Amino acid sequence: MSGIQQVCRLLSRQSMTKIAFTGKVSAPLQCVRLLSSQPGGPGALPTEPTVGPPPDQLDTTPVKRSISPSLAEGVEVAYSRGLPQITVPLPSRREKCRFTLKPISNTVGDFIDQLHTEDRGIDRVVLRTLRGTRIATSDSIEALMEEDFELIINDDVYHVKTPELERPSQEELTTLSNVRNLVSQLYEALNVEEHQLKKEREILAKLEDLKVQLAPMEKKKKELEEACHRRTNLQTWLGLGLMGVQFGILARLTWWEYSWDIMEPVTYFVTYGTAMAAYGYFVITKQDYVLPDVKDRSFLLSFYKKSRKSGLDVQAYNELRDSIYRLEQDLRRLRDPLQIHLPPAHLEKPLNTQFSLNSLLSLLKSKPERNDKAT
Repeated sequence: MSGIQQVCRLLSRQSMTKIAFTGKVSAPLQCVRLLSSQPGGPGALPTEPTVGPPPDQLDTTPVKRSISPSLAEGVEVAYSRGLPQITVPLPSRREKCRFTLKPISNTVGDFIDQLHTEDRGIDRVVLRTLRGTRIATSDSIEALMEEDFELIINDDVYHVKTPELERPSQEELTTLSNVRNLVSQLYEALNVEEHQLKKEREILAKLEDLKVQLAPMEKKKKELEEACHRRTNLQTWLGLGLMGVQFGILARLTWWEYSWDIMEPVTYFVTYGTAMAAYGYFVITKQDYVLPDVKDRSFLLSFYKKSRKSGLDVQAYNELRDSIYRLEQDLRRLRDPLQIHLPPAHLEKPLNTQFSLNSLLSLLKSKPERNDKAT
């Protein structure tokens, strides 16, 4: 009898240990029952006692933990100086950690990376809405804070309640915009003259420096231009002289040496050769044989050739001239009170008053003609 009681006590202890660790009761233990109703009288043992499963076959699978209300309230969200601060309990350290995020520049993925960096024991972080929809890592923190959400860290689920932001009304926005405009106008009225004087001095200093750099180049350029003009004029007079010589030779051959019957084919081929020379000029230069253009081309070729020999940097000269032109335009815009607020693009475009005046004059002229026709 003492041996059977010891077996029952051992099985009872194992069952209680199972209940304590797993939180659930396994299959009911069937210990040896003392059947008082069986033959043998009260306390008599049955012939085939019924026992439960052996200890090595007991269900020892751990039960998944459920989330308590205290853990669901573990994540806190607050705003400090316009930035959301999320306080999250770290599972490995058993302590809370605060993360400060930027609403626009930071994303949900940045928040997850910060969690992994702070606690290496975090294996899985998921954010989802209260309806169970997963929130993408590319969403901004500003979009995340618009409604409540769930934060899942490993096996723990936290219900995060975002604070409500007070959004300004349309009247407040209008008032704020009016105040900003008033402040900007006041600042402009107090500081625009000083700023204009400062900018004017800076522009004048730059102009003086550029003109000093440009002075020797300008002197050398004038010398080269005079030499190129003389050469171009000499070529022009030389062409006229050659044409006169050609005319004299053809006249001599026609009236003194030979007759017109002999010289007529010669003059034809001379004219055709001149046309071929003009067409060859077009083929080489891709320009029509127009005398003013031919003169300008000859002038430029001579000028660039002489500038390379004399050491004049034409590209640097052009850059200096362009810089001076831009600074003069800025200076003109600063000194003109009617164009202070206009950008430089508006100054380069002339006003379309000429077109309107011309159209008005044409209309006025056309009215008397119509009246005359009607009469």
